[in-house]
Order: sequence, then structure tokens, then C-alpha cells
Amino acid sequence: MPTGADLVSAFGLLTRLPLPGAAAASSMGASVWAWPLVGLVIGAIGAAGYALAWRAGLSPLLGGLLAVIAMVVATGGFHEDGLADTADGLGGGSTPEKRLLIMKDSRIGSFGALALVASVGLRVGAVAQLAEPGLVAAALIVASVLGRAAMPGVVLLSSPARPGGLGAALGALPRGRVTIGCGIAVLLCLVLARPHAALEAMLATLVAAAAMAWLGARSLGGYTGDTLGATEQLAECVVLLLLAAEAQ
Repeated sequence: MPTGADLVSAFGLLTRLPLPGAAAASSMGASVWAWPLVGLVIGAIGAAGYALAWRAGLSPLLGGLLAVIAMVVATGGFHEDGLADTADGLGGGSTPEKRLLIMKDSRIGSFGALALVASVGLRVGAVAQLAEPGLVAAALIVASVLGRAAMPGVVLLSSPARPGGLGAALGALPRGRVTIGCGIAVLLCLVLARPHAALEAMLATLVAAAAMAWLGARSLGGYTGDTLGATEQLAECVVLLLLAAEAQ
């Protein structure tokens, strides 16, 4: 049965937000149902940053940049770090072993830097195209929710690439709790986006998760904590772009 400790564990894992009761947090795998709720809060933080910029008279582009910065600060760049490490490993290694070794290096290489520029640029550009604060808020929350909902899909579709590390520490995710998390994500999407746009966003998220599971299995022998972070970023970018296109 999902508990409040799961919620604390989810925020402790996926954000840098100070929460009381962290010592009583449950296991990481048990918290999977609450990951979309973390996305709800992170998306709302980004929406608040954009709304403040809008009220201050800043352009949609600057507002989008401030929104993304607010989200990165709230998560400590957790998923961005995973994206950069994954890009460096896949771009710089010739074998699964070499790729995994590169991914363990804390330094960011050229592939990682380019991936971060692409991620930030696409998100800021999508927000700037949406422009209107209400549309921006809905899009940021939906994208953030679906980004966190995509990660369990990769875990279910593949296996850890190596023993130890965050990926393996998740263990076998309880399917019932994954289902609850997916239900929460679907409900939030249907509430915040038009039905057609919500359906497209959810389908895009499934494709992103399947693609990352396939790429991880082919190139690394499975998933790692870094590839889960890359999955979140890929899904978030794709969903924001779709919602920006739908709003036109």
C-alpha cells in the first residue's frame, strides 16, 4: 500500500527539496508510484518561475529560461547529469564496457555538453512558443509528470547494465505501484491538456521509454541511473515540443 514515506522517498531521490521526515523514507523502488507527483511539483515550480518573469515584463524567451533554471535548481540537475553522462558514454565508447566506464567519469565531455545545450534549448524554445502563462504552466507540468512516468518503463523493459549503482539499487519495481503511478500521470495529463494533445503526449512518452530501453540494451547491456535520467529528459523535451506545436 502506498504510504507517505514513499512520497518522501520519491522527493528525496528525484529532487533537492528539503523535506521533513527523510529518515523515515521508504525504499526507492517502493516510491515509484509517487514519481509523477514529483513531476507535478517540479513542473509547478517552473510554471511559477515563468509567471513571475511574465509579470515582470520579461520576454517569453527569458521567462522560459528562468522556468527551466528553476526546475534544474529544484532537482539539483539530477536528470541533466544523467543525460550528459549517457551522451558522453554512447558517443565516446566503442564497447559496452568502455561506455559504462566513461559514464562513471564525473567530468562532462563534448557529447554531454552538446546534449545539455540541446535539452535546455529545446525546452526554453518550446516554452517561449507557448508564451501564454496558462499554456506554459499546463505544458511544463504535463511534460514533467510524463518525464518521471517514463523512467519506470525503461526499468520494466530491460535489466540493470551493471551491479551496484542507482539503476540496480531500484531493484524489481512493484508492478502494482508502477500501475498506480501511470494512472496518476494519465489523470493529470487528461486534466491539464486537451484530450488529443494528452493522448499524443502519452504515446510520445511510451515511444521515448521504449527507445531508451532498446538503446540501453543494445549499447550498454541494460539501463543505468544515468540512462533513466536521459529518459526523463528525452520524454520531457518531446512532450514540450508536441504541446507547443499543438497550441499553434
